[in-house]
Amino acid sequence: MEQTFTENRIYEKIDFKESPLLKGEYENCIFKQCDFSGADLSSTRFVDCRFLGCNLSLAKLNKTAFRVVHFEECKMLGLNFSVCNDFGLSFSFTNCSLNHSSFYKTKIKKTLFTNLKLQEVDFTECDLTASVFESCDFSGAVFDRTTIEKADLRTSFNYSIDPEINRIKKAKFSAAGIAGLLNKYDIVIE
Repeated sequence: MEQTFTENRIYEKIDFKESPLLKGEYENCIFKQCDFSGADLSSTRFVDCRFLGCNLSLAKLNKTAFRVVHFEECKMLGLNFSVCNDFGLSFSFTNCSLNHSSFYKTKIKKTLFTNLKLQEVDFTECDLTASVFESCDFSGAVFDRTTIEKADLRTSFNYSIDPEINRIKKAKFSAAGIAGLLNKYDIVIE
């Protein structure tokens, strides 16, 4: 299959379900209010790109490369980041909904998550070392053998993290969030 190389291009209000994005590499491109829902982005590489107000829900990400990619105000439901190309995997998220997505076994150290809905997201065996979670809702999110050492969750809420099965050394939590570390003990904190 022929691969394309595109750089410095702006895509606006395109429905990629109707006309699929060509496979290849996209460098320094901006995608504004585009619909990728259910689209097959497998084996596509995004380098220094921005997604603004896009819908990527249920997009296929098999071997997709995200290298220094920023997502802002995007709907990203049910994405499986665990099948992405892990070489250079680097992204940040602002004002997005990532509910029901999976970061299973991904290594995404120093990632910035700002004002996100991370409800029922799977962080099992994920390495989130030194990541920052600002005002994130973790309702139902799964932390199992997850590394969150040096991560900052001080302004986030609704998490349930078992310190006995997760690596949390030097992670930052707010006093109000301490209850999320003690849920398994079924105690009352007032």
